[in-house]
Amino acid sequence: MIRDPETFEALLDSVRRFVRERLVPAENEVAETDEIPEAIVQEMREMGLFGLTIPESYGGLELTMEEEARLLFELCKTSPAFRSVIGTTVGIGSQGILMDGTEEQKAYYLPKLATGELSASFALTEPDAGSDAASLRTTAIKDGDHYIVNGTKRYITNAPHSKIFTLMARTNPADKGAGGVSAFIVDAQSPGISLGKNDQKMGQKGAHTCDVMFDNVRVPAANLIGGQEGQGFKTAMKVLEKGRIHLAAVCVGVAQRILDDALRYAIDRKQFGQPIAEFQLVQAMLADSKAELYAAECMVIDAARKRDEGRSVSTEASCCKMFASEMCGRVADRAVQILGGAGYLSEYGIERFYRDVRLFRLYEGTTQIQQIIIGRNMVREARG
Repeated sequence: MIRDPETFEALLDSVRRFVRERLVPAENEVAETDEIPEAIVQEMREMGLFGLTIPESYGGLELTMEEEARLLFELCKTSPAFRSVIGTTVGIGSQGILMDGTEEQKAYYLPKLATGELSASFALTEPDAGSDAASLRTTAIKDGDHYIVNGTKRYITNAPHSKIFTLMARTNPADKGAGGVSAFIVDAQSPGISLGKNDQKMGQKGAHTCDVMFDNVRVPAANLIGGQEGQGFKTAMKVLEKGRIHLAAVCVGVAQRILDDALRYAIDRKQFGQPIAEFQLVQAMLADSKAELYAAECMVIDAARKRDEGRSVSTEASCCKMFASEMCGRVADRAVQILGGAGYLSEYGIERFYRDVRLFRLYEGTTQIQQIIIGRNMVREARG
């Protein structure tokens, strides 16, 4: 749903200009230094990018799901690391508070998240609880008007920079399943929190992940999201469902950039006296990428519109995430092939994208997890 086409198009134009004039020129610097320049982060704050999904009443832009997807198509025509700066705050870091938080929690945190004064991370994954999120071992035991949190979280995106964590922890140790899990807002400066060293990753330089350790961390009971125990896993699944459409839109944007670069190279590069774009086998690779990219874009817009209409999109969100992330990997692989030896060299940037996009098939639910969700939903619906 696009609420005001004229206003929204003006926002998209500003994002396109920001990507073209500020982000693309900074890609090599980010890859070399493993840091996003603070000036760029500040510009993101000033543009309102941290508050894309937060209601206007709390100082955000309150984009619909379709508007968010279309904006991401443009914002992500560059290194995925730039999107990661806002990604956990816009998406999985703040959505738990927005969806299930108390009015007091929303009133305090959402305005600060919208301006980028606060940034958030989603602390779910653990050393022994990845895809099997319901088996997490981090505990939060009630102690008067506080909870005492102990445990370790792994691969937490933006943890080195976040001011708060949306934390999933087990408040009922006797319940080993999803029902024993609750969600909390945790101040990242709380005594007892320590961070591991930044993970050395295959790609996405500039986007930082690390372990987060909780050692007898006291969290006020008022920071229990929604004020009710046992709802954390439901909150996490709702957050991840929306996040899967978000991430699929990211894949579409990055894939479009990769295909644009491959096409430009194919037109400029000459062999046998003509541009390689004239050769049918190169055209076939370009065409396969274009068709898959178009299909993913259509899927994302369709799922986004259904969600905006208030319909259940669990299956559609998983379909989008599965197809778009796999599509993006294939587009990157073909781009390396089209560039030939140049595609293997760092100066052309395609090999960097090739490494960067590999993560899309892994985080926020692997391809195999999406297959399980889709299959289970199909069987459940068929049985009525």
